Amino acid sequence: MSSYVVAVAGATGAVGREMLRILEQRRFPMKKLVPLASARSAGKTLEFAGAQVTVEELRPSSFAGVDIALFSAGAGVSRQYAPLAAQAGAVVIDNSSAWRMDPDCPLVVPEVNMQAANSRPKGIIANPNCSTIQLVVALKPLHDAARVRHIVVSTYQATSGKGHAAVQELLEQTRRMLDGGPANASVFPCQIAFNTLSDWKAGEDDYSEEELKMVNETRKILGDQTIGISPTTVRVPVVNGHSEAVFVRFDRPMTPAEAKSLLRGAPGVVLVEEPYGPGKHPQPVNASGTDPVYVGRVRADLAIAGALNLWVVADNLRKGAALNAIQIAERLFC
Repeated sequence: MSSYVVAVAGATGAVGREMLRILEQRRFPMKKLVPLASARSAGKTLEFAGAQVTVEELRPSSFAGVDIALFSAGAGVSRQYAPLAAQAGAVVIDNSSAWRMDPDCPLVVPEVNMQAANSRPKGIIANPNCSTIQLVVALKPLHDAARVRHIVVSTYQATSGKGHAAVQELLEQTRRMLDGGPANASVFPCQIAFNTLSDWKAGEDDYSEEELKMVNETRKILGDQTIGISPTTVRVPVVNGHSEAVFVRFDRPMTPAEAKSLLRGAPGVVLVEEPYGPGKHPQPVNASGTDPVYVGRVRADLAIAGALNLWVVADNLRKGAALNAIQIAERLFC
């Protein structure tokens, strides 16, 4: 089997560290790992495959001889450096929002539209938003059978989606408040402990950027600009693991029994079939650290005949980010 030089840009961040763990866990065929980060992180060491690797400063020249460049360093960094990596001959898989809606950059979830990765005029493949990934993995088998027409999705997104500092702020606020102190906020716009909030930048028409990402990315990945999508995204005081309540309507009626038969064994999906009972449903605390998208509470909608309601949970750092990127690389190179 061939082996490859793999660069990870943003290696010291939450997703970058997860990329290193997954590359090691899945024994991706590498002859060299090149961990890259900003100047302030250069020189740090990270553990990989039982050894310490030294983080290098991300520079325009960093990608000489690199076969695969995994980016998770933010949109600004990706806009600057991803084209340079591609020009140096690397296949770029970018986890930021920089290239997702670029018509010359495929937006890929391997279980859903891996074939799109074969056409990449700029040499860049975009990784979708974390909340979009788990949604389309769950809906793909249903869409193939009955064509999705309208989605109403409400998210319950973990603090790890905002980065390591956000998780630390949740934990620190919780400790302070349990001791009777104030919930000082610097990473979040306001209190996250014992609270829910929408903390993304404003988009258009009173929607957040995160909500509009779910609309535009879902349509691009499923290849249908006519799908109606009504999103509400919310941050919750959970460390890791996103949850979504999903209403979906199809071109034709679908029963819960048919949906379960389609989801059972679908790529990347674990169907939780237990009937409703307290605690008998997918939960982020159980999904964290695992690879699948968990789908449960598959039930008929009480108002719209032939429509369904689902509960969808996944680890946002793994399938929602790092794992999805590495699965793309595996499909292309292994």
